[in-house]
Amino acid sequence: MSTPSKPLAGLKVIELGTLIAGPFASRICAEFGAEVVKVESPDGGDPLRKWRKLYEGTSLWWFVQARNKQSLTLNLKHPDGRDILKRLLADADILIENFRPGVLEKLGLGWDVLHALNPRLVMVRLSGFGQTGPMKDQPGFGAVGESMGGLRYITGFDDRPPVRTGISIGDSIAALWGVIGALMALRHREVNGGQGQVVDVALYEAIFAMMESMVPEFDVFGFIRERTGNIMPGITPSSIHTTADGKHVQIGANGDAIFKRFMQAIGRHDLADDPALASNDGRDARRDELYGVIDRWANGLPLEQVMRALNDAEVPASRIYSAEDMFNDPQYLAREMFLQARLPDGKPFKMPGIVPKLSETPGSTEWVGPALGEHTDALLAKLGYDTAAITRLRTAGTV
Repeated sequence: MSTPSKPLAGLKVIELGTLIAGPFASRICAEFGAEVVKVESPDGGDPLRKWRKLYEGTSLWWFVQARNKQSLTLNLKHPDGRDILKRLLADADILIENFRPGVLEKLGLGWDVLHALNPRLVMVRLSGFGQTGPMKDQPGFGAVGESMGGLRYITGFDDRPPVRTGISIGDSIAALWGVIGALMALRHREVNGGQGQVVDVALYEAIFAMMESMVPEFDVFGFIRERTGNIMPGITPSSIHTTADGKHVQIGANGDAIFKRFMQAIGRHDLADDPALASNDGRDARRDELYGVIDRWANGLPLEQVMRALNDAEVPASRIYSAEDMFNDPQYLAREMFLQARLPDGKPFKMPGIVPKLSETPGSTEWVGPALGEHTDALLAKLGYDTAAITRLRTAGTV
C-alpha cells in the first residue's frame, strides 16, 4: 500500500522568522508536507534554541517548533548571503518573515524586489502592528498584541490587574492567520490565474479578530466587557468550580436542556422545573444564585464523583488538565496526541501530535528541529555551489 502524499507536498517555503509567530506558521506547513527551509543567522541562530527548558544546551521547544525543517545559516548583511537567499526565493512558493517592518527593505529584499524576482511568490509578513499605520515601526511582541487587541483587558478577576494566559497565544494566533492567508493566496494564484501577493498580519489584529461581540456591544450599547474571573457573563452557567479534594472542574451547562438535566442530577428539581430558568436570559439574571448552588454541590464531592455525575447527565465538563493529566488520558492517547521521537543523543521523548487530523493526507513528524546550519551544505549544493565555493562562503562568514 502506497503512502499518501501530504497536502502541501511540492510547496517550497522559506522562513526568515525567529521565536514564535513566523516559525509556528512554517512549522504547520512543514508538518503537512511543504519543504521548509529555515534561514538562521550563523551567530547562534534562532533565539528559541535557548528558550525555556534546555536539554544538553538546546530548548525542548526548539525540537518541536522546528520539526521537519531544514536549517540554513546565512548572514543577510553580507551581499553573498542576500544573493543565496534570492536564489532560494526564485522558485519558492511562500516566504514567511516576522521582522520589524522595513528590515527587509533596508536589505534590498522588499516586496517590490522579491515580486519582480518571483511573481508567483506569496509573502507572509507577521509583525506587531502591520506594514502600515503610525505604529508600524514600533517593536511588538505577542504580549503587546494581546494587550492592544483586547484579550488582556478581559482576562482575570475584576478586583485585580489583568493577567496573561499561560502561553504566547498572541503569536500563535497570528501564525494561524498567516497560514490561512497564505493558503488563500495560493488558492487565488492556482485557481484564478493570479500572481503572488502579500499576506499582512498584525499581532494585535490577530487577537482583535477573535474578540467576539466586543465591537457591536460597545458601538450599540456603550458596553465595555470587563474582567469576570471564571464565569462568562451572559452565558449561564459556565464556570470553574472547586471540588472537595481541591481539584478544579469546568462546567458548561448553559444549554437549556443541559441545564435542566444538570439540576436534576444534583437533586435541584425545583430549579430544573423553574420556568424562569428555562432560557439563558433568565438564568443569567440569577447567575449568582445558580453559581452558589453549583459551588456548594461541587465543594461537597471529590472530583471523580463530580465528573461521574456530570458525564451521566451528559453535561459538558472537564477537569482542569495539567500536562501529567494529559499524558495518561485515554482520549489524548486514542487521538495520537503524543508522538514518540528521539533527541539528538537518541533519548526518546514525546512531542505534541499533529493538528488538524486529515483522513486522507495526514501530517506527520519526519525529524525534530535540526542543529544550526545542519542542511547548509546540502542546500547550497542544490543551488549550484561547489565544495570550493561553499568553503569560501564559510571563510567569509556568509554562512
